[in-house]
Amino acid sequence: MDADFEVVIGLEVHVELKTESKIFCGCSTAFGAEPNTQCCPICIGMPGTLPVLNEQVVRYAVKAGLATNCSITAYGKQDRKNYFYPDIPKAYQISQYDLPLCTGGYLDIEAEDGLKRIGITRIHIEEDAGKLIHKEGGGTLIDYNRCGVPLIEIVSEPDLRSAAQVRAYLTKLRAILLYAGVSDCRMNEGSLRCDVNLSVRRRGEKAFGTRTEMKNLNSFQFITKAIEYEADRQIKLIKAGEKVVQETRRYDQASGKTYSMRKKEDAHDYRYFPDPDLAPITVSDDLKSALLAEIPELPDARKKAYVSRYGISAYDAEQLVSDRGIADYFEKSAALTAYPKLLANLIITEVFRLLPPESADIPVSPEHMAALATLSGEGRINSSVAKLLLSEMWENDRDPALIVAERGLEQVSDEGELARLVDEVLAENPRSVVDFKKGKEKALQALVGRMMAKTRGKGNPQKIQALLRARLSDGEKREN
Repeated sequence: MDADFEVVIGLEVHVELKTESKIFCGCSTAFGAEPNTQCCPICIGMPGTLPVLNEQVVRYAVKAGLATNCSITAYGKQDRKNYFYPDIPKAYQISQYDLPLCTGGYLDIEAEDGLKRIGITRIHIEEDAGKLIHKEGGGTLIDYNRCGVPLIEIVSEPDLRSAAQVRAYLTKLRAILLYAGVSDCRMNEGSLRCDVNLSVRRRGEKAFGTRTEMKNLNSFQFITKAIEYEADRQIKLIKAGEKVVQETRRYDQASGKTYSMRKKEDAHDYRYFPDPDLAPITVSDDLKSALLAEIPELPDARKKAYVSRYGISAYDAEQLVSDRGIADYFEKSAALTAYPKLLANLIITEVFRLLPPESADIPVSPEHMAALATLSGEGRINSSVAKLLLSEMWENDRDPALIVAERGLEQVSDEGELARLVDEVLAENPRSVVDFKKGKEKALQALVGRMMAKTRGKGNPQKIQALLRARLSDGEKREN
């Protein structure tokens, strides 16, 4: 992005709550059912039907608010949001306007230059819309199964300044919601998706630029690409002397570009008014206290404990606590090894690489993962062998010490043996020796690579590098 400009981003995150039934009727919320098999006259808006609010929706929304440091509204209401919704048959959405359940919250993220606080304007409840299925060659089908699935919409302040910060915010928010137990947050199933409100301004300016909104993004990859493209598009318009138009845009995954959908509406365009069929919502202090007691230790508290207890960095701790299942697994494994920092690194680098997206199902037992960290920490295996072992254990969970013994994978650390091989490698690679003496540091890495080949990948890299440097230095002294 052009260094003369700054991007300003606010998010509207839509989260499907994990209730068994919909927000105003008894229809199932199960994902993946045959189209239009989980509908009734209420959720498809037939005349003469009356909605009845699902109490669990309010409880989950309040828990989400408490977990994100919000104030909880004692008296709220629900409003009709009037707009042409092709995927809501009654042509309005029941949402909340001026009395949302939760207001004034925040969460902290690890940003590029340290900890940053992102404000949360509000959290309100509403019903989800149906799903439009566009057919190739023309025509659109509608699946109303999703109509009436309960949502919370979490609206952030425009405090985000990069795609990296957006990713950190969504990762932290997802973790909090999972810990609180209010949603499964499966982005691939649409139960967590977000609208990105984005504008740009020249650095140093105080006023916000004209914003656009990109709708229904449901993967970190697409969110990042959409932000990068849209920021660049707006900057080019401004530099060309043209104006950015306030509008709703669609991100196209195939082209990597955003396209105009419609003029962006303001609140008054929706003609909100209180829903006459639904009673006000009251949240007592007793209910708030009861829900607060149900919330477990949240990611930030765990993160602080990990930094203090295990000596790992704040960034690494943030990665570990981003999923409750991963954090639980790490703690079980860390209790069984004297090398928790090595364990954390194994999980962050290798386990995360092997895990499918949005999964915490690690097929290696905590006992065997701890044993792998211990083998590394004691210097019995090097990092390459640890990576190889974990890949094997992923397919067939076994004690890594047994695999090392069976296959002769223990690290070669005997200095006499390594010194003999160093002499061989230096004799066989005179060009690399000359290059190193000319100051080319890469030549040393080439020699280390030759040593690893000699030891069939089992050499101790630290000892190998130290021996090579010492021998090359001795050679220089003798020549002088």
